[in-house]
Amino acid sequence: MANIRPRERSAIIQSLRAGVTPRIGLEYIQVGRVNEVKALIKDLDNIADQGSAFRIVIGDFGAGKSFFLQLVRYIALEKGLVVVNADLSPDRRLFASTGQSRNLYKELARNLSTRAHPEGNAMVPLVEKFITEQRRIADEQGRDVELVIKEKLNSLSELVDGYDFAQVIATYWKAYNENNDDLKNNAIRYLRGEYTSKADAKRDLGVRAIVEDHNVYDHIKLLGRFVTQAGYKGLLVNLDEVVNLYKLPSQRARNSNYEQVLRILNDCFQGSAQSIGFLFGGTPEFLMDQRKGLYSYEALHSRLAENTFAQIANVVDYNSPILILQNLSPEEIYVLLCNIRNVFANGKKENYILPDEALTAFLEHCSQNIGDAYFRTPRNTIKAFVDLLSILEQNPELNWKTLIGNISIESESDTSLVSIETEPAKDFSEKNDMEESEDDDDLTSFTL
Repeated sequence: MANIRPRERSAIIQSLRAGVTPRIGLEYIQVGRVNEVKALIKDLDNIADQGSAFRIVIGDFGAGKSFFLQLVRYIALEKGLVVVNADLSPDRRLFASTGQSRNLYKELARNLSTRAHPEGNAMVPLVEKFITEQRRIADEQGRDVELVIKEKLNSLSELVDGYDFAQVIATYWKAYNENNDDLKNNAIRYLRGEYTSKADAKRDLGVRAIVEDHNVYDHIKLLGRFVTQAGYKGLLVNLDEVVNLYKLPSQRARNSNYEQVLRILNDCFQGSAQSIGFLFGGTPEFLMDQRKGLYSYEALHSRLAENTFAQIANVVDYNSPILILQNLSPEEIYVLLCNIRNVFANGKKENYILPDEALTAFLEHCSQNIGDAYFRTPRNTIKAFVDLLSILEQNPELNWKTLIGNISIESESDTSLVSIETEPAKDFSEKNDMEESEDDDDLTSFTL
């Protein structure tokens, strides 16, 4: 803790004050959920061993899903995997017909991260690492670099659009060798899914296929195969806020996206996908709602059903594709507050802004005001604590005893789900889905 860098300290504090998950420095504040972390580490090891993984992480709004996904992302980078991550939104989803799926791919590509580039935008370093490795092999064997690259990429032709993908990598090598920046930029644009016209891709790169709504998953699999050829151990796809699929008012749009989830699940469980893993983060409603959630799609319901023997024994099955985050205990929340205090003090005990008794008093105040919600959904508790430390840091003459009793802390709730039934279809559904909003959902509010 004493070695925490100022940039990490600032990023952690600013993120926690805003109620969002820090992208760096997670190791300084992580507490609890040991079994869940062990289960995901096992998944990452399986990916690195040319296997696959599929998990849906479920937790209440504000319970720490995003933090957990970011922690797994951090561990994956440390293990030598490449990670792509994105938040689903009305404009980014797994299946669409008017560009929303391509938007998701573009966001994933923009956030592509490696251990050397943990903050994203690592597509260029990824491609150049692949080329550097093939040049080394070609020099050792006394062969032509272009021939070695093409032989290495032959396996991509087994996959959908793999030939064009390989052709783009070969074109990047040609541009790299000729120091042609424009051609290199065109190749990277293609790999990032930024081409919207096949004619433009044909003119610039000589390929016929581009990233489109219907083949986004195919290109994610291509990317997963390519990162292993570049010397990495696999690809982790981190998708948060998948509750946005649950919010789609059109039943057809929802089912189309759930079909993509089913396709991914089947590929991972049947061994069709190699060196790739998918991690989804959602709320209990997204999973268990029998009318609009994943359980409304029968094929997914049967595959994702809870282990009845685990229910009988009152234990948790950590090998299940559904990983329900267990609540942090009050003791773990106390340790978390201690860690945040350490971050403020740069790991130096003599710089602590609050004594131990202040932490205890703060938790007692939380318990009296919002009950057990302060450890079940601790986001607002943490945010209030960081605000308190920030004020005391700026005004050391203040007495913490006079401040704690006046702190107002609200229980966390997901208000975005309240108006789902009345949201207009034009914001979320596909271009031709306006007439589909008259599905079976419309009768759910009918009363006499």
